[in-house]
Amino acid sequence: MSRERHTVPEVPDPYGEQALLSSAMVEGYDAVPAVERNRLLRYLEAVVEARRTPVHAAVAFNAVYFGYDLDGEGYGRSPLRLDDFPVVTLGERAPALPVGAMVCVATGSDPLYAEILYKEGAHPDVDTLGDVPAWVSGAPAGAEGPGRPGADTSPQRRELLVPDPHAFGPGVSLSPSQLHRLRTHQRWINEDGHVVIDACYPSREAARRGDLSAYADYLLTTARAQLLSPCVPVSLVELVGSTDGDALRAGLLRLLDTVRSILASSDLLRMWGLYAMTREALAACWRDTGPLGGDDLRTLAAAVGHAATPSWRRHGLTAPVTVYTAVGPWLRTLPGAKDLLKGVEYAAAVCRANVTLADVVQRDSNQGLFANGTRVVLDDVFEGGGVWRSHHPGDVEGPGDPLAPAGRGWASTTAMTPWSESESESESEPEPVESPLADDAALGLSELLQTGGEEVVWRLPLRLGHLIDGCLPLRSPIAGELRAACGRQPTIRLELDHPGGTLDYGEAVQNTVAELGEGAGRLTGVVWPLEFFPGLVLQLHWPRGGRVIRVVTTRLEQPMQVGRRVIGHCYDPCVLTREDAPGSDRSGDTAAGLGPRQLVMRTVRRCGLLTLEGHALLDRCGLPLAVYGRRPARTQSAVLEAAVAELLNERLLEPAVGSRDSTGQPHFPARPGERTIPLIGYRPARIRVIRPWGATGPETGRMRGVQHVPGHLRRLLPGRSPSEVQRTAFREHCRRLGKADGWELPEGYTFVTQHTRGL
Repeated sequence: MSRERHTVPEVPDPYGEQALLSSAMVEGYDAVPAVERNRLLRYLEAVVEARRTPVHAAVAFNAVYFGYDLDGEGYGRSPLRLDDFPVVTLGERAPALPVGAMVCVATGSDPLYAEILYKEGAHPDVDTLGDVPAWVSGAPAGAEGPGRPGADTSPQRRELLVPDPHAFGPGVSLSPSQLHRLRTHQRWINEDGHVVIDACYPSREAARRGDLSAYADYLLTTARAQLLSPCVPVSLVELVGSTDGDALRAGLLRLLDTVRSILASSDLLRMWGLYAMTREALAACWRDTGPLGGDDLRTLAAAVGHAATPSWRRHGLTAPVTVYTAVGPWLRTLPGAKDLLKGVEYAAAVCRANVTLADVVQRDSNQGLFANGTRVVLDDVFEGGGVWRSHHPGDVEGPGDPLAPAGRGWASTTAMTPWSESESESESEPEPVESPLADDAALGLSELLQTGGEEVVWRLPLRLGHLIDGCLPLRSPIAGELRAACGRQPTIRLELDHPGGTLDYGEAVQNTVAELGEGAGRLTGVVWPLEFFPGLVLQLHWPRGGRVIRVVTTRLEQPMQVGRRVIGHCYDPCVLTREDAPGSDRSGDTAAGLGPRQLVMRTVRRCGLLTLEGHALLDRCGLPLAVYGRRPARTQSAVLEAAVAELLNERLLEPAVGSRDSTGQPHFPARPGERTIPLIGYRPARIRVIRPWGATGPETGRMRGVQHVPGHLRRLLPGRSPSEVQRTAFREHCRRLGKADGWELPEGYTFVTQHTRGL
């Protein structure tokens, strides 16, 4: 059932009575209560509807974090200080700016305050008709030609940026005549109101970062004063509960991903990559019969679908044809489109065109293969607004996701992969292999703690198989004694004691059936509580001769977060790494349906060398073989390598160096005298669970249904003023952010101190 559309008065305000951001949001989307998700979603849907262009996830973050007002003032009503904005001087060359950057552009006269809403590659070799040389599609920043990635460690890339000069309201925005003058001069912005520059990146790694990771780095460095301003609705420091740099970065990345996930969950929005647009606006565009309307978009789809129509040779033979088409330049060729592609409308047109192409590919083809024999896939999501690859004959290529950009154009020209398009297209694309854990037998062994006297006590970590099958293994000596006392299939009462947790009676006390053959045995029919997870350490007590086994978990003194899981009890980090990987849960253990990033993470965690702390390290060169069980198609390898680069940039994986011995076995740390090899490592980040400032000691209870509300700014009603208590609390808030004395509450605002409330 679709959600009823909310009117503007019902939309929550970032500076309103209740803060829109919460501490749960820096733990990840899954940790956010539904009521908080829905409140933020209502606001973000209204933001997307109010702005005249698709809203990138970084821009959506800006709206809620910096307080975008929906009454036409934008950020103009927020108490942000314009002096905190980085000042940039644009020209032929400039430091790269991410989508979401709020900047002050020095123009030689009145400054231009703008928010970067969109960007794309603007390679000079892409012609005005949208034809793209093969090597440009998917090429890294700094590439100099076919197969030549360039040697510059600080690469440059020609980019087109779309700024919104009206994001800060009429009080700050330049007048139409001033903007017209800037466009006419074409020194800071071109005639379309866009910025085209040679963007300079500090490193090749920086150039490969995803949009959200790049924006997080920008906020934590160049725009740090803006990010940590005491005048934002809720400070990141309050949300994370720390001023530690690593904690801030991890929390910011998770918060950005939470915003992205909430946008993607909307019934009213469509996503193209990280850009959100309303379904209503898309439908209106498709109904429109004018320039850039439905007819033109259908023309684009037909053009891409027939771009590789083969040329017939003598005797009826056809020559394989591959064509790369850039959406942005192609749209500019349409009659009457020129004036409709100025300003932020350009970004809207490009995103709508890509969504149309994606819908046609998914609706009318078999994984990109059309009835006319042409295969159409997205090859590069960034260059020229999106480069689509058309190839005929397409049936010689293995199936794959047509919307996962693989950069086949660039890959076909690189020296590292000296293969031609025609050769690559004959390769099959295998499915991820389903292999058991190589160290399964040695993982999570049980430990006998007490055998003498009237009670046997032992300990073991819960395994994924126990959760899936609803069973509990019994050590052979214990199973033998139990069989001698009670028979081969007795009913055994299982009593669970989970301190700090809440168990239903049916979970706390269960009747199970023991299967006690020769050797080890097990209890069957066990209903494990939903809070139980792979690696949770269980301590088991069996009074000799009895029919009751008691299972006890042990609370940690300080709860912690590992990945997206909040853990409050003792656990085995090795089992958690191996069996809590993507694709592994109570419903099954499979790599089917996982995206490239999840495949990489699953493979590293399941197949890498494992340390006692749960740190897994995998030979980077052997990753494709580990994922697919055999050497995959080169395009699949390229997609995996791109995913590795993203995960490294976001510090979800880390690089390491190991060695390989004469038998081919990898080792870490590297052994003297052995050839060194690059490794990629998963190190589970253990993050302290957020508590109110100043809280100490172990928790006294789970506090279910209670929400911690961080300190935040709130806009006052007209005629109201803050008390001296609130003024003092704000000054203390500023000191926690590292601000010098002298900061006072902005006019018309008060400060709400941290507190708890029921959900």
